[in-house]
Amino acid sequence: MKAVCWHGTNDVRVETVPDPKILNPRDAIIKITSTAICGSDLHIYNGYIPTMQSGDILGHEFMGEVVELGSAVKNVKVGDRVVVPFTISCGSCFFCQRDLWSLCDNSNPNAWMVELQMGHSPAGLFGYSHLFGGYAGGQAEYARVPFADVGLLKIPDNLPDEQVLFLTDIFPTGYMAAENCNIKPGDIVAVWGCGPVGQFAIKSAYMLGAERVIAFDRIPERLQMAKEQCNAEVLNYEEVNIGEALKEMTGGRGPDACIDAVGMEAHGTDLMAFYDQVKQAVRLETDRPTALRQVIVSAAKGGHVSLAGVYGGFLDKIPMGSAMNKGLTFKMGQTHVHKYLRPLLERIQNGEIDTSFVITHTLPLEQAPHGYEIFKHKKDNCIKVVLKPSGN
Repeated sequence: MKAVCWHGTNDVRVETVPDPKILNPRDAIIKITSTAICGSDLHIYNGYIPTMQSGDILGHEFMGEVVELGSAVKNVKVGDRVVVPFTISCGSCFFCQRDLWSLCDNSNPNAWMVELQMGHSPAGLFGYSHLFGGYAGGQAEYARVPFADVGLLKIPDNLPDEQVLFLTDIFPTGYMAAENCNIKPGDIVAVWGCGPVGQFAIKSAYMLGAERVIAFDRIPERLQMAKEQCNAEVLNYEEVNIGEALKEMTGGRGPDACIDAVGMEAHGTDLMAFYDQVKQAVRLETDRPTALRQVIVSAAKGGHVSLAGVYGGFLDKIPMGSAMNKGLTFKMGQTHVHKYLRPLLERIQNGEIDTSFVITHTLPLEQAPHGYEIFKHKKDNCIKVVLKPSGN
């Protein structure tokens, strides 16, 4: 089959690799009909995720048709259209039983690697390094899905791929980011980053009762989408002082909740942002927490801080004194996708949201390297790339 393979920083190639096979009775083989390039994939593309090996298959947002099942998989049948959560979860461990699916104890065979750095291991992830299990990803023609008996969600035939593909990651991620804000009627929510996750965080904040959502970015087409498609009040952070702007827009109080939808590769305009870039370049710092610093300082006293952007290691110059003395509440984590699949599918079916609004580019799988380049460099007004394997 054809698959998108990683070969180093800024080097992905579409290559012929062996077809996946059933390895466990709980496995399924999926013929992929749609897959996407995620902002998290760019962290790998840019060389910031360790333990990648040349030839690893990328991708964690994918869906398709069941073509083969292990003997223990009874929830779907061959021929069903399904979406696949990007987190791999067993369904029976302590954490899965408590709806903390991204913390599964049984799906990362390389848990020892993560434990050395983080103390405990989260779930395995598709296409996201050997640190998180070394699982082949879904930017391919076929994929093996472990724990398919709890992970696959059957999709009604009347819903096109473009409306349900993002149930695999970015829609639940944006929704959980908003849910973590404990939004109450009348609340003002601020969102850092208007990429695809930020767009869904804005939509979700309104679904959960926010009165106003203020969003920041520096890319004009992202700001336009957030304003026109998501009804956000938007500001270009290269043109305003975020802290001062938020005080003015909130009567001096600050936002009731702040969402960091940027993560480890944040850009900025101040001296601290330059400091982060230098330290990250020489590997004295793993992440650039520009957005996180702004979130903490800008949030209202007693407010909520939600982290949806990915952080990978150790951060510098975090204003914890501000967080502690303002009494902020933090919630974060990889998304518990399984928890949100059915409720968010119902929202799509009820017409509350058409998630396809974020798609700006649909390309054949063979053009994945081009897709990565335009997504990374924000060329051709690119916000979200969907890849289609041959014949799909």
